Amino acid sequence: MNTELFIAKRIIGHKRERKRFSSSIVGIATFGIALGLAVMIVAVAIVTGFKNEISNKVVGFGSHIQIINMDSNTSYETTPVSKSLPVIDEIRKVPEVEHLQVFAIKAGIIKTEENIQGAVLKGVGPDYDWTFVNEGLIAGEPVSISDSIRSNQVLISNAIAMKLDLEAGDSFNMYFIQDPPRARKFTIAGIYRTSLVEFDKLYVYADIKHLQRLNNWTADQVSGYEVMLHSIRDAEAATLKIRDIAALDFTEDRSRLKVMPIQEKYNQIFDWLNLQDMNVIIIITLMLVVAGFNMISGLLILILERTNMIGILKGMGAVNGSIRKIFIYQSGYLALKGLLWGNMIGLALCFLQYKFNLITLDPESYYLDTVPINFNLLHILLLNLGTLVSTLIFLLIPSMIIARVSPERSIQFN
Repeated sequence: MNTELFIAKRIIGHKRERKRFSSSIVGIATFGIALGLAVMIVAVAIVTGFKNEISNKVVGFGSHIQIINMDSNTSYETTPVSKSLPVIDEIRKVPEVEHLQVFAIKAGIIKTEENIQGAVLKGVGPDYDWTFVNEGLIAGEPVSISDSIRSNQVLISNAIAMKLDLEAGDSFNMYFIQDPPRARKFTIAGIYRTSLVEFDKLYVYADIKHLQRLNNWTADQVSGYEVMLHSIRDAEAATLKIRDIAALDFTEDRSRLKVMPIQEKYNQIFDWLNLQDMNVIIIITLMLVVAGFNMISGLLILILERTNMIGILKGMGAVNGSIRKIFIYQSGYLALKGLLWGNMIGLALCFLQYKFNLITLDPESYYLDTVPINFNLLHILLLNLGTLVSTLIFLLIPSMIIARVSPERSIQFN
């Protein structure tokens, strides 16, 4: 029989314990643990959700990895590569690769009767995965692209449509500054919105055959390849493998390929996202310290009120370690109670935001229109375990006072 646990249970379940002065202090300490855990759950859910949402949107516009000509620079005028390179079949066999598609880009100017707007025409082929763009479709219908017939339909963003006062079904002219200057007339099939404003203001999706003709390319030439992976976590490993396959040798036209992961192309966005991890670490550290000190104060009150009991137990031969276990068990129960309430509060707040989008954001500043929530069972379990362990470690400090309690004086203590 575990004597220390038995005594701790008797103390916890005794009705007179609820009337003691210490019950209020312990209640505050328990509430502190609950509030701290709730804040940590909400903070981790928001930050991980924020990173996932923005990462997925950036990847949706540019894929996990791009393979382009080494001679291409950061402008929107690219040096073409062949879309029938032998290495492409090898890249498709890389385990991390889920899908591979060709693309082409070219900067231009959209002009209507009253407005003008710069944009980037992104040409895609029949192999393009429209899942990301179609999920953000708010008007019209998806674009249909075939191998044989050149389509004049395009998808534009809501940001461009509002600025130029355009709707699905409208037509517009897009001009391209080159020698000689050229123009194309497009019809809007659909309008999309991703809330990633910097990208929404930029891209117009069209048939890649238009860009091939504008650039005087053959049907075999494209700006490059977009490689979609099973997970963004595979980007580093996949990049190394693809570079070994495609970036070491010259192609048939004596050019070389450049393999660029999305984190490298938009490093400022991903660096900014990584900074959010520091905010979470600071919040978790502060909450653990606060919860720890709350429990220290609660345990000190418990020990002071039970000084008489400690003296009696010592007089009966109980050692300090055994008595210390009684209070550790009692405090552990209170900590678990606080964790239970903390989980209920934190998960309830996350669920409300996830279901009803109660808190909104400015897309111009945050790239999202609502606060995102990411439910991750592993994160929640680790937060609970970390809070419990750190709290119990904090409790070892005040429990040392038990060793200084004298049986002769404490039995008469009132």
